[in-house]
Amino acid sequence: MRLTDFTPPDTAAARGALALLDDFHTPAIANHVVRSWLWAEAFAIVEGRTDVDHELLYTAAILHDIGLVPAYDNHALGYEEAGGFVGEALTAGAGWSPDRRRRVNEVIVRHNWPEVDPDEDVEGYLLEIATGLDISGRRDEEIPLDFRREVLKAYPRLTLAEEFGTCVLDQSARKPRSAARRLVDGGLIRKLAENPLESV
Repeated sequence: MRLTDFTPPDTAAARGALALLDDFHTPAIANHVVRSWLWAEAFAIVEGRTDVDHELLYTAAILHDIGLVPAYDNHALGYEEAGGFVGEALTAGAGWSPDRRRRVNEVIVRHNWPEVDPDEDVEGYLLEIATGLDISGRRDEEIPLDFRREVLKAYPRLTLAEEFGTCVLDQSARKPRSAARRLVDGGLIRKLAENPLESV
């Protein structure tokens, strides 16, 4: 498994998502977002999943934290819900059908679920376990060590723990019924600091 095995889709939606990443995310959060896509694709290979919509997975992965940035923060909705609607708007412009636009919203929202059933939503499942790896270090040993090292060299963690922790703490304080509060209450700050990816 090598980085060269994974190529972003060459589609309007994928290019649009990447443009938003470049325009709005800090380097640390941008690297996290790209790593999350790569971990999702790696888990698909490790688990032998062939029924993956790779354009949907990429677009959702690249947009999954866009709701954290001030331009797309929502005063009432959690950042994953706000990001889901950004995904719907972007993919509408890319010509996706209404059903597929709803799917990108679902995948982005579900990345913050405690667990996603792969039989119900394989892309949501892959993004949920991928972000779980990148934020909390869950299931890290299932991804080959050489690939983990290659990804982290190309997309280093930088100040992710501090930046992401600060963003989610802010969301949790302002939106106490959101998934951000559940993440904070579940030990997010400690998990970020203790993530084994920090020392790979």
